[in-house]
Amino acid sequence: MKRFDLEIAVGFFVLIGILALGYISIKLGRLEVIGGGGYTVYAEFQKAGGIKSGSIVEIAGVEVGKVKSIRLNNDYQALVEITIYKDVKLQEDAIASIKTKGLIGEKYIQITPGGSERLIQNGGRIRETESAVDLEELISKYVFGGV
Repeated sequence: MKRFDLEIAVGFFVLIGILALGYISIKLGRLEVIGGGGYTVYAEFQKAGGIKSGSIVEIAGVEVGKVKSIRLNNDYQALVEITIYKDVKLQEDAIASIKTKGLIGEKYIQITPGGSERLIQNGGRIRETESAVDLEELISKYVFGGV
């Protein structure tokens, strides 16, 4: 009988350990298990160079969401699907810009809030966008006299 109690106790602690590891993995990996806590907005860019699924979306240097997916729309522009955290509200005239962290760092989307009182709803669109600056294109224009 005592051996049976010991086996149950060990099994219970192993189960707790597995649950704790799962929780830590989800929190550290910033994974969404059940739907996540945000809403979806879309932005169209002429060039989405360097942006990929999982890229960070920031307002004033604070992470407010992530890029969910990127695909081409019918006008051959990059249609970026962005998940914004539910506690952040975007105005209808917000501006989305593709920026680079440092000179050759990773790309992210910076949102500049607007002044409108109307908010973008789930599935709405950010109308004003600024595409990524292509450093190679700028250098070639400078070198070959296009600037």
